[in-house]
Amino acid sequence: MPSLGVVNVSGVQMSIHDLDGLDSSPTQTPAQTRSASPSRGSNKPHTSRQVEDFVTKLGSMASLREAISATDTDARLEAGTTKTQDVQAQTPAIPISDKQMAITGDGSTESIPKALSPIPTKTRPRVSAIDGSSDISATSKFQVLLIYFIFNLGLTLYNKAAMIMFPFPFLLTALHAASGMAGTQLLLARSVFTLKNLSGRDTALLSAFSILYTANIAVSNASLAMVTIPFHQTVRALTPVFTVAIYRIIFSSVYSRATYMSLLPIIIGVMLASYGDLSATALGFCMTLLGTLLAAVKTVATNRLQTAGLHFSALELLHRMSPIACAQSLIVAYATGEFDHFEPRVLGVKSLVILATNGIIAFGLNVASFEANKRSGALTMTIAANVKQVLTVVLSVIIWRVPIGAMNACGIAVTLLGGAWYGRVELMGKTAKSTESSMEEAATSKA
Repeated sequence: MPSLGVVNVSGVQMSIHDLDGLDSSPTQTPAQTRSASPSRGSNKPHTSRQVEDFVTKLGSMASLREAISATDTDARLEAGTTKTQDVQAQTPAIPISDKQMAITGDGSTESIPKALSPIPTKTRPRVSAIDGSSDISATSKFQVLLIYFIFNLGLTLYNKAAMIMFPFPFLLTALHAASGMAGTQLLLARSVFTLKNLSGRDTALLSAFSILYTANIAVSNASLAMVTIPFHQTVRALTPVFTVAIYRIIFSSVYSRATYMSLLPIIIGVMLASYGDLSATALGFCMTLLGTLLAAVKTVATNRLQTAGLHFSALELLHRMSPIACAQSLIVAYATGEFDHFEPRVLGVKSLVILATNGIIAFGLNVASFEANKRSGALTMTIAANVKQVLTVVLSVIIWRVPIGAMNACGIAVTLLGGAWYGRVELMGKTAKSTESSMEEAATSKA
């Protein structure tokens, strides 16, 4: 540490005690001063010279400090300029056309690059917590449901004609699954959709869903052999009830009273429309009831796979499901003896064209069904299935002149009115929800 009274600047050291003859020391007495300086005249020049030397040294030190400070400042400025130039060189120039106006804190506007503005992100439509339906417009839902109705009715009527020359229901189901494989593979090759990377758990979940899918078909077909068709259709009309129960018990969903009331005429109407021979065995009743429950579970599971968790598109879900469903259908067909009675050589060109067309319609129906389920929700899909069932009876009367009684006709009318009522309730609920969301967004923006 430098001693007191010593100034050290960049190696230049001087002491204030260099003023040896200056009369400034408090310890020096007048006698000592006189002995050291015999005459005042001779001491004055010497003292002036020392002061001049001291001032000169102080001036040198000030100049040195200024030089050092200037050098350090220049170095910092040079370094900052270099860094600024490097940043500017790395930042691409943004043309004026790529800028937009922004309001500053004082209310004025200034142009800012679009690169600095918020980047819009692609978001999925919000999903209803009640039935898994997407928060989209009613028009969009109507359009996809209309396409679903067209394909569903078309395939139902076409299957009736196909089953006459190809009476193998599980082999026909395998054909539908194979059509799904071929169609989605073609669309995948043309980059219409892409596949997600699945974990082992996701693959196991899909396998379980495929088993549910095949079991639903198998149980339904098995129950038809034990009960009459009117009884089968009457019990299947309860599918919306099972769907509501699943959502209430598992997902804690709550429906409005208007929704419950609109379900009643649909269910009762289908029962009346299917009125006829209601004979059934005890096992047949249990199998039909189990098939109805499986249908509801399958509808809910299809919706959850597309709206929660994996977020599959309709095409990807069909692409992943078709191979598994085809293999399972072939196994069931072999177990039920359909391969023993099937003779491919008897199929002519006309039969092959009918089967190929049947497969194409089945592919369209599967895509429309998955997409309609995703957009409209599981409960709406079960309602649509009930309405489709009644419309099938209507078309059967028109095309094949199937006779029906007054009670059946009354059931058809009640079902169609119930379907219209349910649609109105859904539309009002969506409108109210949309209005509420808009008000919340407006309140948030004001805040």
